[in-house]
Amino acid sequence: MLTKSATFPRVAIAGLALLLATVTAQAAVVPPGAKLAPAQELVRGNGTEPATLDPNKMQGVPESNLARDLFEGLVNQDPDGKIIPGVAASWEAREGGKVWVFHLRPNLKWSDGKPLTAADFVFSARRVVDPKAASPYAWYLAKACSVENALEISEGKKPPETLGVKALDERTVEFRLTRPLAFFVSTLSHTTMLPVPKHLVEKLGDRWSDPANFVSNGAYKLVERVVNERIVMVRNPLYWNDAKTVVNKVTWLALNSVTAEFQRYRAGEIDITENGGVPTEQIKMVRKEHGNEFKSWSQVGTYYYGFNTKVKPFDDVRVRKALSLLVNREVITKQLLGTGEVPAFSFTPEITSGSKPLVHDWQRMTQKERDAEAAKLIKEAGFGPKNPLRVKFLYNTNEAHKKIALAVESMWRRAGISIELINQEWKTYLDTKRAGNFDVVRAGWVGDYNEPSTMMDMFTTTHGNNDGKYSNPKYDELLDKVKVVPDEEGRAMIYQEAEKILATDFPAAFIYQYSNRYLIKPYVRGYGNNPDGRILTKDLYLVAH
Repeated sequence: MLTKSATFPRVAIAGLALLLATVTAQAAVVPPGAKLAPAQELVRGNGTEPATLDPNKMQGVPESNLARDLFEGLVNQDPDGKIIPGVAASWEAREGGKVWVFHLRPNLKWSDGKPLTAADFVFSARRVVDPKAASPYAWYLAKACSVENALEISEGKKPPETLGVKALDERTVEFRLTRPLAFFVSTLSHTTMLPVPKHLVEKLGDRWSDPANFVSNGAYKLVERVVNERIVMVRNPLYWNDAKTVVNKVTWLALNSVTAEFQRYRAGEIDITENGGVPTEQIKMVRKEHGNEFKSWSQVGTYYYGFNTKVKPFDDVRVRKALSLLVNREVITKQLLGTGEVPAFSFTPEITSGSKPLVHDWQRMTQKERDAEAAKLIKEAGFGPKNPLRVKFLYNTNEAHKKIALAVESMWRRAGISIELINQEWKTYLDTKRAGNFDVVRAGWVGDYNEPSTMMDMFTTTHGNNDGKYSNPKYDELLDKVKVVPDEEGRAMIYQEAEKILATDFPAAFIYQYSNRYLIKPYVRGYGNNPDGRILTKDLYLVAH
């Protein structure tokens, strides 16, 4: 199977396109008889101050949370993660799945009243891959979406105008791919594929996203931004589905402290905490006092420590493997966290659609056996009491990250390893990580869509978020071949081979699989169990209480 090229049966692709294109668009669904609260205003935690409000420049969860309220792409996800139409009313696959055509709804507008057309989507896509824009997700259109010429443009080899995204007319967007891609439509639900206002960006450049200039096309529009404090949005009356939006105002708070966020929730100042916004040391109390408000379900995402494979001695697999083996995942998930996280030994979470989990040899060991094997590897790599292994460890400001870092530091120190913890605020941390100025870095990857490639692609050589610069030609080959395999079973087998390579090369220490964890007031309704952790404000409503 790995050596044969595969093509999509035309019937299979056509069926997929038809199935997705006929799904009903989602908005707030208020059941008959529900008594709505007179004030439909919501306050939500968002973890930290966003680095940007420009969809083309985003790369983190805090930014994406805001983007999904402010903007809407061609497709969207419903509360349970199912792909549904967004500003595209329908779509179809052509030429055996290498061409996808999307038909926009009529009379779409930006929040300033200017028409939203297919040209905005083309402009946005070109801007993402244009090296001049320096988008952290420039890789996405090539790696995740397989859009024609995207890689060459991002590498400066071709002009942005050659990108395989075209406006056939004002309401029709065409994507040309380098190969058929069965899950292509799913990739378009990511924030990178959101539109930006061509008329403003051409006039103002990057200043278009300043609060004074900002416009959006989603269910909400920006009315206030106080840096490091709050972002306030109100309903956008020009949003195509505004009639079915219920919440009139949403305020997002920037709170680095989980404890502070929890205290404000208990005081009635916050209606929904940020994902994970529950102090781990108070979980028992939370379950006792707020049991019906504590919501948890599995997420397509993995918390990990990445190794800089281009810096000695972390270019030595023995060092990387030893550091990974020394991490006691059971202690972290059960004792430090205790909110539904699962120890991670592979990168792709078990919940991911189309994945088949593996059990690796070292996974079967007891922690005592892993520690012994790690000691052996460290000695073989030339380190010991007279020449201790030294690690500079980077993590971003967050109570939970610090707690885990201190625990892992203790685990590593017991093995004679010298650790220097380096803590930075979110934006600085992102810049430092992207520049490769670390030995080991705390990181997390939440799926951009629900399919294994959203995880596995990250360790390919040219991936934009492969900050540790891991590279294995065989791994790259597998991730390239899997894209043209039409059936889920065939793709699952290839993903297993790729996971085996990661479990041999140890480009990172995978620590736990994320769970979605929120505290949500009982009067907030309309959310589901989205595996990507998305709760869109437009889907919510508040009942009287």
